[in-house]
Order: sequence, then C-alpha cells, then structure tokens
Amino acid sequence: MKNFRIFLGYFCLVLIAISMLYPFFAMVNLSFVNNNEIFLNAGKVFHTNLTLDNYKNVFTSIPLSTYFLNSLVVAVITTIGQVLFAAMAGYAFARMKFKYRDLLFLVILITMLVPPQVNIIPLFFFFLELHWINTYQALIVPALFGGFGVFLMRQYFLGLPKDLEESAKIDGCNLFQTFFKIALPLALPTVATLAIFTFVSSWNSFMWPLIVTNTESMRTLPVGLAIFKGSFREITLWGELLACSVICTIPVIGVFLAGKKYFISDILQGGVKE
Repeated sequence: MKNFRIFLGYFCLVLIAISMLYPFFAMVNLSFVNNNEIFLNAGKVFHTNLTLDNYKNVFTSIPLSTYFLNSLVVAVITTIGQVLFAAMAGYAFARMKFKYRDLLFLVILITMLVPPQVNIIPLFFFFLELHWINTYQALIVPALFGGFGVFLMRQYFLGLPKDLEESAKIDGCNLFQTFFKIALPLALPTVATLAIFTFVSSWNSFMWPLIVTNTESMRTLPVGLAIFKGSFREITLWGELLACSVICTIPVIGVFLAGKKYFISDILQGGVKE
C-alpha cells in the first residue's frame, strides 16, 4: 500500500510537470514552423520542415536587440540595487536599535499592501518634474526599493546566530565589515532567492515601462512584444511572435538555473525546524 501511494504521488507529479512543460515546448517547437503551417498542424508534438526564418525576420521587423538590451540593463541594475538595499535595510532592522524602528518597519510592511497601480500616476508626475521620462532612471529607480525584500532579509538576519557577529567585533570588525564579510555571505541562499524574484519581476514588467517610455530606443522587451503584436497588420505573424516569446524567456531560465542551488537550499532551510 505504501509503495502504491509513492507511485501515485510520483505519477501525479509527472502529470503536473508535463502539463507545465508542454506549453513551453510547444512554443519553442512552433517558433521554428513557417507562419502558413502553424495552424494546419498545431496539434503535432513534433514538426518537420523546421526553419529559422521566424528568428531572422523578427530581428529585421522590430529593433529586438535594442529591446533586449534595455530589458537586460534595467533588470540587472534593479536586481543588484534592490538586493543590496534590502539586505542592508533588513540587517539594520534585525540588529540595530534606533528610535521608531518598529514603527518604520510597520510602514514598510504596509507599503506591501498597496497595489502598484495606485502609485503610477503620482510617480509619473514626479518623474515628469525631474525630466526623467523616457530614461533609464525612470525604469530603474522605482524598482530599487521594495518592502518584500526588506521583510525577507530581516527575517533571515533575525535567525542568524549573534555569536558570529560578536566574534567579528572582537576581531576588530566594524558594522559594515561585519555585514559584508559575515552576515551577507551567510545569507547567500536568501539573497539568491530575492535576486531571482526581483529579476523575473523586473524582466516581465509591462505597465510602468509602457507609461514612461515613448521611443523605440528605450522600450523593453515586454512592451516591444506587445507593440509588435498589436501593430497595424492584416494578419498576425504568429511564428515571429513565438520566436520573440522564446527569446524573452531565455534570460529568465538562465537566471533561475544559475541560482537554482541556492534557491532550493533556502526553501529547505525554511522547512527545517532546529
């Protein structure tokens, strides 16, 4: 009976995995199929007569390399900035004692309950006054700070043994040396988790880049993909659209694979009670 339950569990997991992977596999497979043949044999698992024309055409139809570079620059800088600021703020809230510390942390938590759409109009007029519209600053600065990252890092640092930091102080380390040489390296799994979430969120961001960019030279991939889909065409070029979608997913998959070990490690740490 026990073996049957194990088999049933693995069988269900395999079915779930297939249901999640098949749409991605179909997207990649159909991106190599000619536009005229996509709907003729859409139910096929494997297609013949594969071609690279969709990938060649998409780079000539739209400035895809510009969109890709903009998204990469914004996502990388946003990820590095948010991880650094969140780690420093989380460590301060966990270890330092200052006036109104708990009240300030409560305010940060409250910001997590506010829908991002509420802040769009005030932020837009604020950046308009700064003359930052259609610049990298407008795309990056609002995403550098987030309540979730501060909360996540604070919770980790609260569980970090104080003995390590006290030993570092005895050895002559100041606050910044203790943070960068002791606390931050130990928080690497949590840092990797936050970095993955931040990169994916920034890479997939659509509404804010759509509002603050008005030229092709500053548009990001999600915005460029939406404009390509909704451009004035008699027919939708589904093959090229699928090719764009495949290109969009490559960096996200790469980042997750690079941080997978630390991400899983952080999940396991959270599931173990000491």
